[in-house]
Amino acid sequence: MTTIKEQVKEKLSGKITRWYEHSSRRIYLSLAPQDLKEAAVFLVKELGLRFCISTGIDTPKGIEILYHFSFDKSGEMFSLAVLLEDKKKPEIDSLAFLFPAAEWIEREIWELLGVNFKGHPNLKHLLLVDNWPEGKYPLRHKDES
Repeated sequence: MTTIKEQVKEKLSGKITRWYEHSSRRIYLSLAPQDLKEAAVFLVKELGLRFCISTGIDTPKGIEILYHFSFDKSGEMFSLAVLLEDKKKPEIDSLAFLFPAAEWIEREIWELLGVNFKGHPNLKHLLLVDNWPEGKYPLRHKDES
């Protein structure tokens, strides 16, 4: 029987740009933004992983978003990393269609980092006041917000 790691490597082999094992149960995969949906559907629908959370950070190269998934049976965590290089208009497909839990964290990342989640069902303020200045993102570096 093949392991989850082997199945992920095999199915996503042409899409993984970087594979990093922080430990035997903590794996990071870098993907192009356009490959995120396919990878997430595979992890959740075919392998039975559970979406935990997404995190975002403003880096010198772009806005990086990590999507964290758990394989609860073994305790393995897989994080899909995507880099949105266009900081002036960062956008990526929403994953809220696949797991409703993504809806709130995508709203957070939208308002705090300015990432547009295409196809999101309810992209509106969650943490900030409704009249927050447009184009100002609290988690962006000061010279870029």
